[in-house]
Amino acid sequence: MIYNWFKIFVYHLKQNKLFSFLNVLGLSIGIAGVIFAILYWNNEHSYDQWNPEKENIYLVLNKIGNGDTWATSSIPFGETCKATIPEIEKICFFNVWYDQDIIKYQDQKLMAKKIMVSDENFFDFFPFEILKGAKTNILKEKNSVAISDEQAKILFKNENPIGKSIFYGAANYTVKSVYKIIRPSSIEPNYVFSGVKREPDLNSWGNFNYGFLIKIKKDTDRALVLKKMQHVNFVNRTVKDAKESGQTVEQYVKENGEITILLDQLKMARLHGTKTSGSTFPEGMGNLKLLYIMAGLSLLILILSLVNYVNLATASAIKRAKEVGVRKIVGASKNQIIVQFIFETAIIVLLAIFFALAIVELSLPYYNNFLNKMLTINGGEFYLQLIGIFGLVIIAAGIFPAVYISNFETLKVLKGNFSRSKSGIWIRNSMLIFQFGIAAFFIIGALIVNSQVEYMMNKDLGFNGDQVISIPYNKPDRFKRTEKYLVDKQEIAKIPGVVDVTTFAGSFGGSTSSSSGFKHNGIFVQPRNVEMDFGFLDMMKIKIVQGRDLSPKYSSDTISSMLMNETLVKQLNLKNPINQIVTSGWGNEKGNLKFKIVGVVKDFNITGLQSKVPPMVFINLKTLKWNNFNNVFVKVSPNNLTETLENLKKYWEKNVNPDYPFDYEFVNKGFAKTYEEQIKQKNLFFILNMVVILIAVFGLFALASFSMERRLKEIAIRKTLGAETDILLKELSKQYILFCLLGFGIGIIPAYILLQKWLEDYAFRINISALPFSIAFISLLALTLLIVLTKAYQVTKIDVLKYLKYE
Repeated sequence: MIYNWFKIFVYHLKQNKLFSFLNVLGLSIGIAGVIFAILYWNNEHSYDQWNPEKENIYLVLNKIGNGDTWATSSIPFGETCKATIPEIEKICFFNVWYDQDIIKYQDQKLMAKKIMVSDENFFDFFPFEILKGAKTNILKEKNSVAISDEQAKILFKNENPIGKSIFYGAANYTVKSVYKIIRPSSIEPNYVFSGVKREPDLNSWGNFNYGFLIKIKKDTDRALVLKKMQHVNFVNRTVKDAKESGQTVEQYVKENGEITILLDQLKMARLHGTKTSGSTFPEGMGNLKLLYIMAGLSLLILILSLVNYVNLATASAIKRAKEVGVRKIVGASKNQIIVQFIFETAIIVLLAIFFALAIVELSLPYYNNFLNKMLTINGGEFYLQLIGIFGLVIIAAGIFPAVYISNFETLKVLKGNFSRSKSGIWIRNSMLIFQFGIAAFFIIGALIVNSQVEYMMNKDLGFNGDQVISIPYNKPDRFKRTEKYLVDKQEIAKIPGVVDVTTFAGSFGGSTSSSSGFKHNGIFVQPRNVEMDFGFLDMMKIKIVQGRDLSPKYSSDTISSMLMNETLVKQLNLKNPINQIVTSGWGNEKGNLKFKIVGVVKDFNITGLQSKVPPMVFINLKTLKWNNFNNVFVKVSPNNLTETLENLKKYWEKNVNPDYPFDYEFVNKGFAKTYEEQIKQKNLFFILNMVVILIAVFGLFALASFSMERRLKEIAIRKTLGAETDILLKELSKQYILFCLLGFGIGIIPAYILLQKWLEDYAFRINISALPFSIAFISLLALTLLIVLTKAYQVTKIDVLKYLKYE
């Protein structure tokens, strides 16, 4: 029986090659979209799931009053929590970023990436498999390091690394262990060095410089631990600060707010972690919104493919009506016919899955580049999901056409007048309208996403980075960095082609390296600190809107002068800020330092257009001598640029640090990375748009073809009675125009709501106008008319005698 069904399937496949191909291609595109979404979904949800302690480990975060949320904490806060809260089993301090630096071993020199600096408890929180060396207390001794097996092979070749000494930073470290990284993980370090705690931070409650993890005892109530940690903060910070300011706790909290402690469970941190103003883990956070967008869009495309298949299957079923009628006459039951047509659907779905896997395999490198991942098609979970897709698609695509076909009335079919029946037409028309709705949604979405990206790329950022390059300034002695820079600056300025040289403690498209809170006129603010060289604002074409810039002409500008940006001035409600005295958040043994505001800087975008412009204070490099800058900014002439860069390279390698390779990046290019993801989303929407339109065109063409072929005799009669071609074209196409209008009406509502939600993530965004909706409607209507009128024109040219010779 199954063999006979297979032979019948192959026969009809040959008879309807084009529509069979369209069916398989449409389904394979839809299934490929779902496979892409599943690969991404599985990867994001697998972060840290290998970790046996994932449910007991928490990242500690600090919400600063009503301002930023930081994923960093101070050392005394963490150690006090460990000493006073028995439910906390262990704590771990670590850098929330990866370092990139030179590693030396004997005469080898390697620029290493993903360097982690932590305390002795790191491997209790991330228990990677230890392949060689110590299994416990790996980082307990001073100047200890553990190294991944991948890096060990590169650095030590076939030698045993254990006990060997490597040079990093300004010290030698002894290799204690070799470990295997288990991926994906929130931290995937190539090296883990001991000694994260710095001497000045050991007793400073105000230095939020460290990532802080706690491991609580099994079955401990998280809420209880959080309450106790909040109490530690209250007693040691809030009460003490209130006492020092001469206020009651209530008054202090009312004016300054209070730090709120938050806990993110490691198991959920990747996708459901708290949004912070900086890094949380070195591998970053997952983009939950993008994940949902990918899943939703791929599901929509699959539904579109299924609708397309059902439409084509039910429309083409008319050609098989007599076959079904004869089979019923010779004794086939309704259930047998249903099973037969589901069997045929199963074969088509199987072919579609094979095609889909081929599409995914060929496209995976581009998809990995888009997501910045290394996804592969493997794993038992994935193949189980693939089997699930196979079953669901068969149910969704096969049952309705099979039931529809099995319900053909035998007498009507064998009398030959079934083809004029309107049975099932309303369902096919409804599905066609639904297809138009999905197509409208994608076209509108693509236009709005494109408009937002164009707006971001063309917006005035408040600075001009043309011909300005950023060069890493790697000086081993950080405490003498400013002193060395000022000497190097004079020499760099002499290089032909160099127009100007400056620096600041931050990066365009990143942020500044620190922020400090202070109170003025009863208002508490937490601005970003911008340490800068004289001439920085002028070189970057950042405007001063009130007062003046910091200048070497005034000796006070390296001691007690500051600038504020417009955002900070507004937050402090300063009507006339110039020459006002502000008690800063920076202090020494005599107390907090006082500064005079000498100028107001026009707001400029430093962190990217997704975020609002933060409040900022500007001081000279020499004022606090923090030496926090990491790059030198050099403006170069466009003439003889290659020669200028070569001379800069020679100077850098000879005088700055010969251990580090010369590297540079144009500032504008670096800032463009902040909307790199949005450009990728724009390209994704464009590709999906093409896919959706392609599937919709398949469906419309096939349905129009079947519909018009059923009316060939009617068209022949109309032509005989004198109907003109334009009248016939109008008659054949008017219903599709109506379907297009109805589908567009359905698509615009979810498109507006969802894209408005998407735009909410951007501090600087476009307003949704009627233009993208108008363009989408005209495009959809033009496409519909092109397909329908092309097919309609073909059928109006039929040979009348062929269809009327027996009438």
